[in-house]
Amino acid sequence: MNYSTIKKTAVAASLVAALGFAETAQAQTPTVFGGRSQYRTWSIGVQGGITTPNALTGGSNAFGQKVGYFQNKVGEYYGLTIRKQFSHLFGLELEGNRGKIKTFNKNNAFEANSGITGLGTARSAETSVNWAASVNGVFQLGTIDFLRRENAVNFYAKVGLGVMAHNPVQFANNDFTGTEVYNLKGKWGEEIFGDRDPKGDRDNRLTAYVPVGVGVKFKLSEVVALNLGYTMNFTDDNLLYGPARADYKGKFSNVYGGLEFTLGSRDKANLTFANPVATLYDELKDPSLKNEVEALKKRVSTLEGTVDLLSKDSDGDGVSDKFDKCPGTPAGTPVDGSGCPIKFPEVQAPVNNVTAGAYFAPIQFEFDSSVLKTSSYATLDKLVKELRDAKGSVKLDGYASSEGTESYNLNLSKDRANAVKQYLVNGGVAASSITANGYGEANPVASNATEDGRVQNRRVEIKK
Repeated sequence: MNYSTIKKTAVAASLVAALGFAETAQAQTPTVFGGRSQYRTWSIGVQGGITTPNALTGGSNAFGQKVGYFQNKVGEYYGLTIRKQFSHLFGLELEGNRGKIKTFNKNNAFEANSGITGLGTARSAETSVNWAASVNGVFQLGTIDFLRRENAVNFYAKVGLGVMAHNPVQFANNDFTGTEVYNLKGKWGEEIFGDRDPKGDRDNRLTAYVPVGVGVKFKLSEVVALNLGYTMNFTDDNLLYGPARADYKGKFSNVYGGLEFTLGSRDKANLTFANPVATLYDELKDPSLKNEVEALKKRVSTLEGTVDLLSKDSDGDGVSDKFDKCPGTPAGTPVDGSGCPIKFPEVQAPVNNVTAGAYFAPIQFEFDSSVLKTSSYATLDKLVKELRDAKGSVKLDGYASSEGTESYNLNLSKDRANAVKQYLVNGGVAASSITANGYGEANPVASNATEDGRVQNRRVEIKK
């Protein structure tokens, strides 16, 4: 092989390697649910077909400057394949073949071996391909009819790099008979014809080639597929059919048909015919998946019921029924964390100018908050009515529990007293008749050592 062959070989190898690694990396991502382990990925194939000494890409033939002197002739070609599928899009294939490539010259006056002294005129040529081996990247182009999961059809393309051992023989007659005017079997590797120095293993000439092809597979069963294809094989060898014009680069095509057998357990699907959409469709139809979905719905329903139970508060005291130890508490009644009414010291003196004997419970607040609780509205609305009717005055004393600094709690207690005052003013009570003060942590009505005590200390007292 010359430098040009080595260069083309390196380029083709790089292309196959790059595409192969890219697809292999993609295959690391699991398909749909199960990933590659849920499929069968190895297969072997047998194939047979015919060869022709040309390709669809066109160009002149090996013998002579004029196209048409050397004509196509059919030769036999057969072989084996071993393939590893890395994803539903890409696989690597090891292919081995052997057979013959034939052609003949219909113009009896044409001197095919012009310039090669002592060989005579060739009328036909037969190249025996004793063996050809290549590594191919196989690209799945599309699986059709995949929803039925039967008789699937899959189109593919392949490109690779290989080496063949061949021996061309040229004959004096155009029917591959008569005198052999060219046959170097047993002589390859020797110095022949001056500047020609063919290399090989004596019986065969070794040539690198690049196979490029397309095909289609028909799924006959879960194990067997019918494989039909066409491959063009390109070389950098001008002795593929024996001596020819110097600028010729040998090529040939083969059309084949065969059977491919998928290896592995029949309980697994064939990754060659796999399609992510079909897999998703199948798994959604799977009864076991439906059962899991239904079980999940029941668990969600149970969880929703539990949430409803935990949030239900029949008496509106802010404590859910599940934790309320004193259900049915009248609206507006201050309660502790267990939902029971909070007991406050009795206030002896009535509010100035408010109906004698009237008692208003302290207004409670949440931790670190001066926002009025909705449970306080009933008490404050009653106070608003009596103050407007009696045109009296009232004193509001704000307090806080002992969490935080004293200065912070003093300001918080003032904010609480002003929050109550603002509610009364909004209700129609004259601001001048309301005095609001904050006393911070002073005068606790319960111990700040417990949460129940601290709840009671977060308050605004209503007095004269």
